[in-house]
Amino acid sequence: MKHIYIFTIVISILALQLSFAQQMPIDFSDSGDTFTAFGGSGFSTRPNPVDGADTVAQFYNDGSTAWQGFLLNLITPVDLNSQKIITLDFYAFDPNNHVIMVKLENGTNPDVQVTVNDSGSGWENGINFNFVNAVLSSDGVTPVNATGSYNRLVIYIDGGTNTPGTYLIDDINNGSTPTDPNALDVVYSDLVWADEFDTNGAISSANWFHQTQLPAGGSWFNNEQQHYTNRIENSYVANGFLNIVAIKESFSDQGQTKQYTSARLNSKFAFTYGRVDVRAKLPSGDGTWPAIWTLGKNVNEDGGYWDNQGFGTKGWPACGEIDIMEHGLGAVNHTSSALHTPSSSGNTVNVASQVISDVATNFHVFSLNWSPNQITFLVDNVGYYTYNPSAKNPNTWPFDLDQYILLNIAMGGIAGTIDPSFTQSPMVIDYVRIYQNNALSTDEVYAKNFRVYPNPASDYIKIASTEVIDRLEIYSILGNLVISKSNYLDRIDISNLNPGIYLLNIYSGSKKIAKKVVIN
Repeated sequence: MKHIYIFTIVISILALQLSFAQQMPIDFSDSGDTFTAFGGSGFSTRPNPVDGADTVAQFYNDGSTAWQGFLLNLITPVDLNSQKIITLDFYAFDPNNHVIMVKLENGTNPDVQVTVNDSGSGWENGINFNFVNAVLSSDGVTPVNATGSYNRLVIYIDGGTNTPGTYLIDDINNGSTPTDPNALDVVYSDLVWADEFDTNGAISSANWFHQTQLPAGGSWFNNEQQHYTNRIENSYVANGFLNIVAIKESFSDQGQTKQYTSARLNSKFAFTYGRVDVRAKLPSGDGTWPAIWTLGKNVNEDGGYWDNQGFGTKGWPACGEIDIMEHGLGAVNHTSSALHTPSSSGNTVNVASQVISDVATNFHVFSLNWSPNQITFLVDNVGYYTYNPSAKNPNTWPFDLDQYILLNIAMGGIAGTIDPSFTQSPMVIDYVRIYQNNALSTDEVYAKNFRVYPNPASDYIKIASTEVIDRLEIYSILGNLVISKSNYLDRIDISNLNPGIYLLNIYSGSKKIAKKVVIN
């Protein structure tokens, strides 16, 4: 968070937004089913002209260039070793002949393509592109029974001509079963550290350290404009919430005068692997840069808590950095998550962003799920980005040692120009919670066969289980039975329950498994 450059991160975020990865089948029912148009073409989604409740893709060629097309980067590659056929539905508004080409790129073998002719207006469903009969894209002629896996799908309609036209496509499928690219490989359920911010006044000195020492040169990284202080004006607890407050004011410290103050907190708890949940509402105003993140406990950073304790042996980024949430680096209401490692230092390539329209007006839970194999970022318990490099070494994966949590608001720098009318704004944090998995008894191991999700929840909960579920009961924290089901089919409706903590009892054969459920 503190060692990056604006040009790089902005480009990275924009690139992700423009070519969001997806997987088959592609039915254009969600925002991820978005092709990138090139060569003068255009892409959009629209209602199916035959069935208005169905969303389809609209492809447009303006005729200005011969090879106008559309590409989609895939999360799950097309594997031609096991699945040779791709099908799609095609709609023409005219009765003319149209040449449709499906091309596969970025694969383990050379690019390949299959071309099919279609004539007639309206829908033609299940057009078959058989890669047993593909040709090499390098010359468009050499036949090949295509094999290998490919990460990019490209579609051309009437490629090689300057023919304008508008066409619809739906239901691109290769017979594969979709998977969740952000599925958690380890679920952490044992609360090992938390701050609920229940005591008004100064923050807990047992839990947090104020990092105020300026780096060498007299300013924080990235041309930030603030002093960090340990004053209660910049960080305090009130009514169950931590307030980190950025303030416009002339303030002198360490021989430097700056026009903004804020706070930067280091947790006095460090951990390896686990889940972090932080429920927060973000500051408003151009130029504010709030962050929830972690650094390796071994970072050599003068003035940091763990460096002061003698643990600072590694420079940045060899220590590893995990940015759970940053706001202010992209478009308005974009939050991002990123990782910094020696393989990506000075170049924010491991990054994802998403739009959250109400980050400054409503609370959201920003989460990190960190296992020995992957790091997944979630917002409101929905995973949206996973980092899992195929080769894990100190350059790509400095994440097998303790990290600690940082909470701060920076001002300006790569967050852009500060609003001249800015006076002050807080990041308000409801709680910080860290979960790991303690050693399990035989019964506890059995209980791991039952996973309750989403949790926290608001409308419903579901149970993923490898065991038969005979009966379910949900009790309030006061011990009152509020829901009882003798059979479990799909989901449990909890929309009528008040927010709070509940106990879910799952009965399977002779065993009873208890799970804590949090309802927002």
